[in-house]
Amino acid sequence: MMKSDMMKYKSYRASIAYDEDDKIFVGEVFGVSDSLNFHGSSISELEESFHNCIDNYLDLCAQIGKIPEKEFSGSFNVRTTPALHKEASEYAAENGITLNQVVSKAIEVFLGNNHLTHA
Repeated sequence: MMKSDMMKYKSYRASIAYDEDDKIFVGEVFGVSDSLNFHGSSISELEESFHNCIDNYLDLCAQIGKIPEKEFSGSFNVRTTPALHKEASEYAAENGITLNQVVSKAIEVFLGNNHLTHA
């Protein structure tokens, strides 16, 4: 069975690609703003390099007192037009829900995930 081009370790995921020029696998940790990259010439070497990358990141964060980033906290800023912001806010107030609930529901409907629930 073929697996996706993502690796997982300690709640972190990484996208994987093959660099034909250098003949190595390269990975990039997904969903964090810090640049976390790794590579290996075999799958086992790539996996070990990924684990080391995450472990080193967590160790460094502990040493400098930084809270390690986690993939997708569920919070993000949305930029839209003032008119759409007003309309969405009015809809939320009229329906007794929050603006966050309006945006979450709109995303669910857009993605066709009507079975999802609000946080």
